[in-house]
Amino acid sequence: MTHDKFIQSIAGLLLLGLLSACKPEGPVPFSGYAEADLIYIAPSGGGVLQDLHVQRGDHVTQGTALFQVDASAETYNRQAAMAQQNRANAQLADLSKGRRREEIAAIQAQLVQARAARDTSTAQLKRQRELIRQGFVSAAQMDELQATQTRDAARVKELEAQLALAREASRPDTIQAAKAEVQAARAQVSQSAWAETQKARSAPVNAIVFDVLYRQGEWVAPGAPVVALLPDHGVKVRFFVPQADLAKASVGKVVQYQCDGCSPGQARISYISPQAEFTPPVIYSNESKDKLVFMIEATPQGGQASPLKPGQPLTVRFAS
Repeated sequence: MTHDKFIQSIAGLLLLGLLSACKPEGPVPFSGYAEADLIYIAPSGGGVLQDLHVQRGDHVTQGTALFQVDASAETYNRQAAMAQQNRANAQLADLSKGRRREEIAAIQAQLVQARAARDTSTAQLKRQRELIRQGFVSAAQMDELQATQTRDAARVKELEAQLALAREASRPDTIQAAKAEVQAARAQVSQSAWAETQKARSAPVNAIVFDVLYRQGEWVAPGAPVVALLPDHGVKVRFFVPQADLAKASVGKVVQYQCDGCSPGQARISYISPQAEFTPPVIYSNESKDKLVFMIEATPQGGQASPLKPGQPLTVRFAS
């Protein structure tokens, strides 16, 4: 070997050694960031924001009052529904019993008169029959007396039936319909009361007030969120894995994450995107497939989510 070739071989070995020394140890970390699962609290209907009990950055516990939207319309609807319920209850009570005592007394008085008239016409008919035998009364007069007695007897039976009906309740079908009206009125009251309570919202979980989207006195549109809450342990790790490393990821697998100024932590994979994210123009070739990345989400373990802030950059590695 000549001297020049020997020098070139030594230089190549030294360069290879330097390149090997500069190569980072371990797998290349994945880029990611902390993502927040926010809860948006909104009223069921629109109105003026009357009271706002929290501000951005407050820590609230479950059940803490957040805000109150004007519920005058819902209050009026509930009062109208309660009046309708009282009316339905009164109708059901009226149908479930007989007529008033005064009405029954009037029918009884009419029945007494009808019985007296029947007794009178019956007695006259009996007397006239004796006169017919003796020839003092014509047959036409006898027919008239017989018709009068029949009419008076029928009137007595009519009033007796009216009296029995007045003492009884209404027909079963009518009472059942009234009960259905009462049930519908109660449901309407419950619905109106629920709509009224939805105008005043409280925190469903322990959380931090992430943002306040309206100020007191502003008009809130129906369904528009007023407060955004970040639940305790509501921050997750989101990172992106090239398709070459996708086979190493699986739901339930533990990863390690690290951020500037915070201690390392562990998270468990909870979701793997079924499709590529942030891809270049799709040209499926050996050169472009290495640029495909897939989004993965992981839940921090052991209450380690609290130091993370939404949007904070992270580096993630698969745990050994």
